[in-house]
Amino acid sequence: MFDEKGVNLTELKNAELDQLFSSVDGDELVSHSGGGSGGYLEHIFAFAAKELFGKNIDDITYKTLRNKDFKEVTLQVDGQDVLKFAAAYGFRNIQNLVQKIKRGKSPYHFVEVMACPSGCLNGGGQIRPGDEETPKELISRLDELYNSLRSRKPGENPVVEKLYKEWLDGDSSEKVNEMLHTKYHEVEKLNTALNIKW
Repeated sequence: MFDEKGVNLTELKNAELDQLFSSVDGDELVSHSGGGSGGYLEHIFAFAAKELFGKNIDDITYKTLRNKDFKEVTLQVDGQDVLKFAAAYGFRNIQNLVQKIKRGKSPYHFVEVMACPSGCLNGGGQIRPGDEETPKELISRLDELYNSLRSRKPGENPVVEKLYKEWLDGDSSEKVNEMLHTKYHEVEKLNTALNIKW
């Protein structure tokens, strides 16, 4: 597209960075807890622990299960597992998890799923390793770089806070419920020739 339009990136004038959906805070790059995959498992886990059980979670320790791409985190209260979350990356782990769910054997309250093994830092749209670097080394280096950034919780973005106040009439408004909340309902199965098992 750039070639077709005759656009040369080095000749473009500087423009102000869009801060609303940005990973920039002032002049500083920031990350969010949960790593470079972009998932919010850690935020939701900490929020649920505080709201449901009055527990403040500052640091999350995962337990690796079958492989490094399938891990879980559990909150225990009085010796009982009250929250159990999992992160499943890569199709093999996702397929295994879906089979457990179908059989009613999944112990999880929340599951974060990413199709790419090792999460989004290994996704198809990411940079490729150079001649002197293996894919595994690149992922490790990217993960290290991402985790070296200052972490910002989702609720700490002043631009988003302003959006809630000025455009959505507060965080519990009717606009918020209408525009940001999802409602689920069971989809009725249709008996057509398309879904007959041959």
